[in-house]
Amino acid sequence: MAVITVENVSKRFRKGQTGYHTLREDVYNLTGRLIRLRTGGVKGEDKQHILALRNVSFQIEQGEKVGIIGRNGSGKTTLLRLLAGITKPTAGKISVKGRIGVLIELMAGFHPELTGRENIYLNGAIMGMSKKEIRRKFDEIVAFAELEEFIDTPIKRYSSGMHIRLGFAVSAHLEPDILLVDEVLAVGDAAFQKKCLGKLEGVAQEGRTVVFVSHNMGSIANLCPRAILLVDGTKHGDGPSDMVISEYISTVAEHPGERIWGNPETAPGNERFRLRAVRVVCDGQVTPSVDIEKDVRIEIEFWNLKAGSQPHTSIHLVDKMGVVVLASANLPSANLINDEWFGKPHPVGLYRTACTLPGNFLNEGLYSITAMVLADIISIEILEREAISFTVYDTGAMRKEFGGFWAGVVRPRLSWQTEYRGPLNSGERESQ
Repeated sequence: MAVITVENVSKRFRKGQTGYHTLREDVYNLTGRLIRLRTGGVKGEDKQHILALRNVSFQIEQGEKVGIIGRNGSGKTTLLRLLAGITKPTAGKISVKGRIGVLIELMAGFHPELTGRENIYLNGAIMGMSKKEIRRKFDEIVAFAELEEFIDTPIKRYSSGMHIRLGFAVSAHLEPDILLVDEVLAVGDAAFQKKCLGKLEGVAQEGRTVVFVSHNMGSIANLCPRAILLVDGTKHGDGPSDMVISEYISTVAEHPGERIWGNPETAPGNERFRLRAVRVVCDGQVTPSVDIEKDVRIEIEFWNLKAGSQPHTSIHLVDKMGVVVLASANLPSANLINDEWFGKPHPVGLYRTACTLPGNFLNEGLYSITAMVLADIISIEILEREAISFTVYDTGAMRKEFGGFWAGVVRPRLSWQTEYRGPLNSGERESQ
């Protein structure tokens, strides 16, 4: 039995609008519907508006676990807001059967002045539960959220992690028929993320429906047998998760993972050096999306404009929070190989230099490359911050076995070995 039916749904926003349903939007939508009755559909973007979703259709059966994936801006969160009834479609129809639990964004559904206890009862009442039903689940919710000491504290004093724990615990434990979960879980720590994924598994095994939005392909692959791919507001794929994830990665790869400056007179640099290109290469292909188990090659091309120069290149690998994960340079002391151009004057011309980051080294996430060309160790001639970015995805064996996000900036596979050293001797047994 289908519990969610989406039929030819489109959603138009005025640029700069948050997406929440307002009286103005009511009037706008009503006018738009009258126009569409005459014109036969939803028009594309204009200077004032943008279509976040375009003619999206699908059904979800009771008890299904469905992942919604896509790049930033593809319409994933807009779709979840429509399913939750937070906002209404500009065109098309949505039918949802059953009680919905929603965890879409931080503080959604919470009153900041009320305590954690009061918010649990408030959310339960909004979902149509009686006080008796909420009371029956109360201790379980508090224990899962690990907030026993703070349950009578106003949640405006909670940290973001405490908000997430309480929000998920309430949404998952108040017995919704359908649970909608957005990427907001990424705020939690690794242990809590793993616990949440386990709870989502339990919710689905109880016959309830889960719709899960995430950029974490490993979590989607582990939790959801089915996935829906959104690309620029349209449904681009729908089927078994492994196939849709592969389609997503190939779709991301269509966006060239490089930046090129074609004119040596205007490219970053000076009269001595000019930057030509920075790119990310994996499996011989330029790409902004790499498998965590694959080597990543960072290439820098530059023009040497003065004969006799002895330049070298350097990179800073920066995470999404702006922290330098590592720095590397094409210097004899920092290179595992002997570059043929070490210590040699460079003729005028175009050069390409590259370094390789090994597979199973970086953790999953978004990274950027700051590229530099130096005349010597301290003279930076070209500095191009965030010249290019790329995303590392973990869909491999380590993600599947662990089931959660690996802590740390890097996620290497290291050599481990266990030895059997023999039975306990008598002295050791006595000390027990």
